[in-house]
Amino acid sequence: MRNKRRFEFGPATLVAAAFIGPGTVVTATLAGANFGYALLWALLFSIAATIVLQEMAARLGIVTQKGLGESIASFVQQPWLRYGLFTLILLAVVVGNSVYQGGNLSGARLGLVELIPWLPSQSIPFILAVVAGIILWAGHYRLIERVLIALVAVMSFAFLATFVLTQPVWSELWQGLLQPSIPTGATLTVIALIGTTVVPYNLFLHASAVAQKWHAAEDLRYARRDIWVSVPLGGIISMAIVASAASAFFGRAIEINSAADMSRSLQPLFGDAASLFMAVGLFSAGLSSALTAPLAAAYALAGMFGFKGGLQGRAFRATWLIILVIGTVIASLGWRPIEVIWVAQIANGLLLPLMAAFLIWACNRPELGQYRNAWWQNAVAVLVWCVALALGVRSIGSAVGLW
Repeated sequence: MRNKRRFEFGPATLVAAAFIGPGTVVTATLAGANFGYALLWALLFSIAATIVLQEMAARLGIVTQKGLGESIASFVQQPWLRYGLFTLILLAVVVGNSVYQGGNLSGARLGLVELIPWLPSQSIPFILAVVAGIILWAGHYRLIERVLIALVAVMSFAFLATFVLTQPVWSELWQGLLQPSIPTGATLTVIALIGTTVVPYNLFLHASAVAQKWHAAEDLRYARRDIWVSVPLGGIISMAIVASAASAFFGRAIEINSAADMSRSLQPLFGDAASLFMAVGLFSAGLSSALTAPLAAAYALAGMFGFKGGLQGRAFRATWLIILVIGTVIASLGWRPIEVIWVAQIANGLLLPLMAAFLIWACNRPELGQYRNAWWQNAVAVLVWCVALALGVRSIGSAVGLW
């Protein structure tokens, strides 16, 4: 019966829900408003890179039945290297997600304010945090997966409907997708588009989630189907946002600084429906990331330190709860803790190429047997590693003010 199992969305949907957050919506909006369709190719590339990395993370998780943090703890024996990686993971995934959680809740609030103007803005982060907390506290992976699948479905419909209503110029869209170019002043935006899609904490999230859902190595084919559907779907959503902003604002004297600006500005151009769909998409993106960011951090910490009890374990719950509380405070008070973001940005810049290198190494180990990387997988993975290294260097350079 295994061969006849129908396709179903799974852990890769969590990955899509995680990288389509408020940061991605803002970056994609500004890319389209400032450079039209010209940077769509960067998203196409970033989705290909994400598929390569997430497939290796999923393969490692299913075959070893361990999360990425557990694999690091078991495969890396040198104390100095292990503690160095643990420190980076703590800074980039746990501390960083605590801060970025504020942005997730703020983004969801912006969308909800557009939808329900009479709601008191300051109370919205608390309401959203309570909703996220109830879902995570239930401690059932299947429930979390279903909620995130629903949110991805809602944001897919919302952003794709916005895309249709803004009437894209198809010839320019295909040119931007298939003919790579970097307009003057667009280099940083290209890096930002790739960097908001290829993110290290999704590797921890995915490896742990597939180990929860599938328990036999032959189930890897189901995980791959999930990756090949869910991750490109996330990419299509990002592309739809870029194209919508390009259709609506590129070449027009309309200042767009955020996704909320885009939602409000669409109304006089394309009617209430376009503005409504954009607000729904922004809300769904914020709430989905508000669920996945604490979850990924808890998975990472649980793997590194061997927390017991799974999703219902005390230490696991304490980890995501702390991140949720910190994010709620940041979103409610409007804080922007620059120093912590600076540290997290540097840690992310170091962690992404290191995690990509670890995955390449781990997926070539004898323990994986027939599921080790083939030569062509190593060739593609090394290319992705080079991109990850470039992104890491750029992230660190930005944090220290070099460019």
